[in-house]
Amino acid sequence: MEKSTPKINLVFKKIFGIEENKDLLIALINATVAPEDQVVEVTLPNPYNPKNFINDNLSILDIKAIGETGKKFNIEIQIIDHADYDKPALYHWAKRYADKLKASQPYSTLHKAIAIHILHFMSIADSKKYHNTFHITEEENGLPYFTNLELHTIELSKFSNDPNENLNTLLTKIKTSLDIWTAFLTRHDLLHKDNLPQPLANSSLKKALHVLETMYLTDEERIYYEDRLKWWRIEANTIEKLQKQAKEEGSKEVIHLTGLSKAHIQELI
Repeated sequence: MEKSTPKINLVFKKIFGIEENKDLLIALINATVAPEDQVVEVTLPNPYNPKNFINDNLSILDIKAIGETGKKFNIEIQIIDHADYDKPALYHWAKRYADKLKASQPYSTLHKAIAIHILHFMSIADSKKYHNTFHITEEENGLPYFTNLELHTIELSKFSNDPNENLNTLLTKIKTSLDIWTAFLTRHDLLHKDNLPQPLANSSLKKALHVLETMYLTDEERIYYEDRLKWWRIEANTIEKLQKQAKEEGSKEVIHLTGLSKAHIQELI
């Protein structure tokens, strides 16, 4: 059976969003957030469950987690930029922040909400970094007064956008724990759990690769997965045609609709 890709939200949640893999989710969160927001334990209000997937396969594929101090985390992986990504990103963050605040509860019971959005498209053209962290700050002096809002974007195509990349070039990018997880999400095909070179040799990555390698998809999950890949192929062909047309017409505009190409599709399947 062909290897699955963790960039499909179904597979991503089966790796990071189930009880037996909470250690992987904790490692991913701690690799992303600041030291003061690190977690030792999390609870999963919506863990992945195949039975739930059959009944409601579109609404459960983000990962919600609550740290031991009450901080809320929402982790999503998105492939396509449907335009105005920033608006739904803030909308879903706001819903997570106010989630379960009952009418009788004071606002002081609200905990910090941290959104981690993993994107397979370029969203922030003004930043060369693949990982950006956003807060509300005062315009002139940068005072971080509204500290309960935090949103991370991880743009995978900024980390690795070359389908012909080899392991040696990938290793030159690995400086942090988040780099390791981003390498897993973008180029897992270059990694083998029993032969991980430094600095990738850690137990969490080894486990994630094992989970990916041995993952079983039910018939319903396989249909969903194949539909996602089919959709990607259509998107890739559309982009290729638009890019060819733009080149023929001498257009100087750069098309960054999804960050996917035919080569990337072949890498995924």
